[in-house]
Amino acid sequence: MKLLVEYPKCSTCKTARKFLEENGFSFESRDIKEDRLNKEELRELVTKSGLPIKKFFNTSGLKYKELNLKEKLLTMNEEEMLDLLASDGMLVKRPIFICDDQVVVGKKEKEYLALKK
Repeated sequence: MKLLVEYPKCSTCKTARKFLEENGFSFESRDIKEDRLNKEELRELVTKSGLPIKKFFNTSGLKYKELNLKEKLLTMNEEEMLDLLASDGMLVKRPIFICDDQVVVGKKEKEYLALKK
């Protein structure tokens, strides 16, 4: 399964989508604002990616700044972070490209291309 989790109005997501399409990837799309990831989906993505959960936060987003998450995340455990990410798709870093069992968080063209091999 190939899935691009994105926010269609996001310029970074648009360029990632274009890059994937131009490089022959076929995938389904999921609007993270309209159809946000649930806690179990997020837990699975964190595990598959091998990244720390903090890498799944959209640190440049307004909501992240409004909630002062830079400070609050320091004292939160993983379950609390998963609950928070699942509560609002705009808190989640995007795009997330899922290619079978591999997960790429953010627009990382070299990592996308490595998935084709």
